[in-house]
Amino acid sequence: MSPAIALAFLPLVVTLLVRYRHYFRLLVRMVLLRSLRDCLSGLRAEERAFSYVLTHALPGDPSHILTTLDHWSSHCEYLGHMGPVKGQILMRLVEEKTPACVLELGTHFGYSTLLLARALPPGGRLLTVERDPRMAAVAEKLICLAGFDERTVELIVSSSEEVIPRLRTQYQLSRADLVLLAHRPRCYLRDLQLLEAHALLPAGATVLADHVLFPGAPRFLQYAKNCGRYRCRLHHTGLPDFPAIKDGIAQLTYAGPG
Repeated sequence: MSPAIALAFLPLVVTLLVRYRHYFRLLVRMVLLRSLRDCLSGLRAEERAFSYVLTHALPGDPSHILTTLDHWSSHCEYLGHMGPVKGQILMRLVEEKTPACVLELGTHFGYSTLLLARALPPGGRLLTVERDPRMAAVAEKLICLAGFDERTVELIVSSSEEVIPRLRTQYQLSRADLVLLAHRPRCYLRDLQLLEAHALLPAGATVLADHVLFPGAPRFLQYAKNCGRYRCRLHHTGLPDFPAIKDGIAQLTYAGPG
């Protein structure tokens, strides 16, 4: 490419960099720097974050553990977790609905799991599912550090599509009063339909879905809005530390099979 042609494209490149600078910063922090640190340390970012929590957070205090993780993500390594703004929305909804049984699909390293467990009503039960054994190991240690036992939080290491058909028989979960979808947005629709097919959603159940705008779950949202079985509401937020990147939590209320 000649210098003249390259110079002609320069204004376009600058415009794109300015317009999408937040996404570029996210790419650098979430992918490039993380990959470099993973190679140098032999650990994942979540494992490094847990080491930080062990030395800086108060054991048995979920709130302090969550705040410590937020600090790590903002000042050390971006974790891509739910974050405090979405976390407040999640806890408020759980406290309003007072679900006896909560199902979380996508434990990741346990941040949203602690939020859910904190907000459970007395005697409430949380089943959380994570397909990555390495992430599940971090989550298990974080849950124990926060002071929750297996009677309150049960961690299942498997894929959601394998677990959902076995929830009733193997895990004695006959109904999920509240479901959090926080794994892969492309799997949200499949897993919602699996929950319907196995009659695990009672009338009035709440389904919450994170990251429906970024990276996005358009087929899931289209189905929820058009199938006639859900009342839908979208809670608009930004990404933690990147508020200019718009995201949201979808809140669905199940009306029944219809």
